Order: sequence, then C-alpha cells, then structure tokens
Amino acid sequence: MEFPWVYGIASIVIAYLIGSIPTSVWWGKTFFGVDVREHGSHNAGATNTFRVLGPKAGVPVLFIDILKGFLPVRILPNFTQLEADSGPWMWFRMALVGATVIGHLYPVFANFKGGKGVATSLGGVLAVHPGAAGICILVFAVIFALSRYVSLSSLCAALAFPIAVALIFQDPSAVKVGFAIVLCALVFFTHRENIIRLIRGQENRMSFAGMRNDRS
Repeated sequence: MEFPWVYGIASIVIAYLIGSIPTSVWWGKTFFGVDVREHGSHNAGATNTFRVLGPKAGVPVLFIDILKGFLPVRILPNFTQLEADSGPWMWFRMALVGATVIGHLYPVFANFKGGKGVATSLGGVLAVHPGAAGICILVFAVIFALSRYVSLSSLCAALAFPIAVALIFQDPSAVKVGFAIVLCALVFFTHRENIIRLIRGQENRMSFAGMRNDRS
C-alpha cells in the first residue's frame, strides 16, 4: 500500500504539538503557582519539577511526559492501514517518536525552551520496543541507586537502548537499530553540559525524596 503522505505529515505535526505540551510549566503554574523555569536548574522537565515542587508535582509531570511519547506512536499509525511491522510502518513510528521528542525539547507552546527529552523518549521507546524499554528502566534504576546522579543514569539508560536492541534482542530491523543509535546520541547531546560537570566532579547528587540542588 502506498504511504498516506498527507495523513503522515499531519500526524507528525500532531505528534510534535503533543510533545510541545510544557507539562512541568503548566502543572506548576496551575496547581502550585510556580514557574519551574524560574527555579532550580531552570529546566522545563520532570527532574527540575521534582527538585522545585517535590514528588506531588514531579510524579504526574513525569507520567504525562512519558505519555506524550507513548500515545502518538501507539495510536496514530493505526489509522494508516499500513501493514504492521512493514518498512513504511516502522519508519512512520520512528518519525513520530522523533517528532514528540523534538516537541519536548523545542516546544512551540513555551518559546521553544523545553526539557531534555528523557521521559518523552522513554514513552516512545515503550511504544516501539517495550522489551528494550524495560532494560533501559532497569539500568537507570541501578545506576541511580548506586550514584544518585540522574544525568549519569539517563546517559547509561540511553546507551543501553541500542545495545539492547542490537545485541540482547538481536532485532533484525536496521531501522530500529539505527533509530536506537540516533535517540541515544540525542540524549547525549541534550546532556552535554551534565557530561562536562560529571567529568569535572561538579555534578550534584540527588534523591527523589527531596531534589534541591541537582542540575540535570
């Protein structure tokens, strides 16, 4: 079946707009009267929300940011009538993940200044490869438990994604392996300042029970 380009482009725009929802900003302003971008690391993401407003705000923001990456990828391809797991189907789903993550990083609803995309990326990975997502979550949890660095945990989880797809699950799809590598590289790019602080020993540790000083 020929790819439905009009619907495909419209879906990518929709995915970008969903990704652009500045969850931390809107949640903080609506329920706490606080713009998280004015406090902590000034980052519009779940980590800074935990830091500034605590778990009561951080947990729902994290959950919604994950859903932003998950729902468009699971729902929108179903209306294309493309054969599941076909080449066009997989390309389309990867494009949707990319659109939601880019929306989170550069949200049109928040002056194109968003978070670092880890939670939204996780949502996309859960949609396209739940097994690999489970490994990424496990790696994040272990590294965080040992180090208390969210940034290091995120980087290790991102690195685990292409390794899991290519080596553990031995996925034959070059599209999925390539996508995993690109998404991993994107996480490293958004955490480039954190990497420098980690190398210099200047990154702050933190706890989900009370995030106050971490810059992630």
